[in-house]
Amino acid sequence: MQALFDNIDLAGDGPLYRRLKSGIQAAIARGALAGGTALPPERDLAERIGVSRVTVRRAIAELTSEGILTRRHGAGTFVAAPADRIEQKLKRLTSFTEDMKARGLAPHSRWLERGLQQASAEEAAVLAIAPGGHVARLSRIRFANNRPMALEHTALPGDIMDAPASIGPSLYAALAERGVRLQRATERITATILTDEQAELLEVPTCAPALAIVRTGFDAAGRAIEFTRSFYRSDIYDLVAELTYSEEG
Repeated sequence: MQALFDNIDLAGDGPLYRRLKSGIQAAIARGALAGGTALPPERDLAERIGVSRVTVRRAIAELTSEGILTRRHGAGTFVAAPADRIEQKLKRLTSFTEDMKARGLAPHSRWLERGLQQASAEEAAVLAIAPGGHVARLSRIRFANNRPMALEHTALPGDIMDAPASIGPSLYAALAERGVRLQRATERITATILTDEQAELLEVPTCAPALAIVRTGFDAAGRAIEFTRSFYRSDIYDLVAELTYSEEG
């Protein structure tokens, strides 16, 4: 490992941290750094390569944001293995809990907020709530195998969820217990940059990219019963759509 970093080529043009980044990428591409390999601490890397810790930190931050490296809280930085990335196919409605369990992962949540609040203008418009009406507002960090995956902020009409503190691991299971079932949903997916607070909660570098997903869920009668805004780590989470060709149009 030490000899490997002694031989990283920093020649070329451009900022030094980008040359270091390219050198690490090249080592991974040729198999010298296998998936799951732990990188030495930043200080050791800087001394070994002969650059500043700032240079090392910037190179690692970019590689992490691109999914080439992955940080594990309390353990360090590792070369991402294929299994470190999760693909979510956009075919059917599933809850985070159901999806992670189906993959053999252990999901759990850390609640940031659970309570009845007055609906914002956006929530009232989406959920067709009268001005001054209330929503059950839920915010949490979603984990899989103790790794933070996403931030999730949900609003539900207060009349279908008047006791948000009682919600357990699965929101959809809690709704089903009340006779409320999600029938269909629309989702809008965009790229975004995490705020400092969001990045800290997800344990990624400041200004890391993420997938922003806005979901509106409807029951069988067509009533909007869920408005969720989620932020998924793009370094480990992929959304995949399967398309079929049609000659129409």
